[in-house]
Amino acid sequence: MTTEKKCRDSFVVKTSKVLPSDTNNNGTLFGGKLMAYIDDIASISSMRHSRRNIVTASTDSVDFLHPISEASAVCLEAFVTYTGRTSMEVFVKVIAEDLLTGDRNVCALSFLTMVAIDENGKPTPVPQVVPETDVEKQLFTTAAARAENRKRRRKETSSLAKDFGTGLPW
Repeated sequence: MTTEKKCRDSFVVKTSKVLPSDTNNNGTLFGGKLMAYIDDIASISSMRHSRRNIVTASTDSVDFLHPISEASAVCLEAFVTYTGRTSMEVFVKVIAEDLLTGDRNVCALSFLTMVAIDENGKPTPVPQVVPETDVEKQLFTTAAARAENRKRRRKETSSLAKDFGTGLPW
């Protein structure tokens, strides 16, 4: 296994046209559809980095900054920004383009944590990531703080799940 890889080695671009079946009653892309696109591109990026099967461990909040209208193009860019021993943080940027006017907007940003797994479904080591550009270096240096926030949030969510339990009424 390669011990280091550059951010650009995991870079992925995905572009789709927003069709009527992809939209809600306001004529904008379903949030869940966009979240599926985000998870999909993050999985490709992390597999490209690790050359392993992966699972999604977490998705940081997805803030919808600008609506994505029907007949627009939605373009997602992703790359691995940081690695732990078996985990990878993937940054995803979502841009919408009005194909008639050329107007473009950043519609969402997201960070996901993906974990590489072996043939038995157990976490397995991944290459370390090497940032090169200023943006890559900025994302790399701020990743530890995001990781701490994720750990804190997971602990809080786990505690809340215990409080709610699995009892009825459903």
